[in-house]
Amino acid sequence: MTDPLMLLALNFAGLLGVILILWAISVAIRDVSFIDAFWAFGMVLLAWGAAWQAGSDALHAKLLLGLTSLWGLRLAIHLGLRWVKHGEDPRYAKILLRTMETKKWSWGKTALLTVFLTQAPLLFITCLPAQIGIWASGRAAADGVGILAIIGVIAALIGIAFETIGDAQLDAFRKNPANKGQVLDTGLWHYTRHPNYFGDALTWWGLWLIAADIGPWVALASVIGPVFLTFTLTKWSGKALLEKGLHKTRPDYAAYVKRTSGFIPWPPKTKA
Repeated sequence: MTDPLMLLALNFAGLLGVILILWAISVAIRDVSFIDAFWAFGMVLLAWGAAWQAGSDALHAKLLLGLTSLWGLRLAIHLGLRWVKHGEDPRYAKILLRTMETKKWSWGKTALLTVFLTQAPLLFITCLPAQIGIWASGRAAADGVGILAIIGVIAALIGIAFETIGDAQLDAFRKNPANKGQVLDTGLWHYTRHPNYFGDALTWWGLWLIAADIGPWVALASVIGPVFLTFTLTKWSGKALLEKGLHKTRPDYAAYVKRTSGFIPWPPKTKA
């Protein structure tokens, strides 16, 4: 029987090893932007690491492993292709430059401490529902799923679909030269300013519900994952950081903000 703390420790050690390899690659190419794609793929690796150590025969484990893989591979491919096409993310370039000027660090040290070693624990925490849930599923008294898991599967699938559709609509909008400098206000973007972020959060709340269905202690031990992700997307490095730049580059964005929900999809406000 695999001890849960040992499972998590081995998973984190493996994640840290991969992170250091990616950092070395970033130093060679002078670009850290591909870390966004690894954010999603790293959670797939952690889920499979948990399954490799604890097994994935139980139904809860199969659901967690399958949905995490579906979400993570789709998003990793999407973000990876975007990085290949567009190159370095200006936001990362600004963060690195500002930190280098303030701390007087080298590029490599700045990338390691502000990007890669920061991403590793945050990624690990977000993925706790999948990791702990996969371990606990093999120790559950019964292999069947309850109402929480059913709701979780539905929520996760809706979240994945929401994020996928939102990303596709944004890509199509950006490909049209006539939309340069304009604000996307159609499709899912008519009901929320960040359908991709909302889909992300909904997916991981769904995965948490699947894990929580195993038992109360699993719910308590892993709830920090979706809570942290939601905070990150709405208050920290997601929505807040992105909108700060959009206000400067999109003249109509302020009006869009006034009428459109910032996160949870909702009919837009009508003009008085």
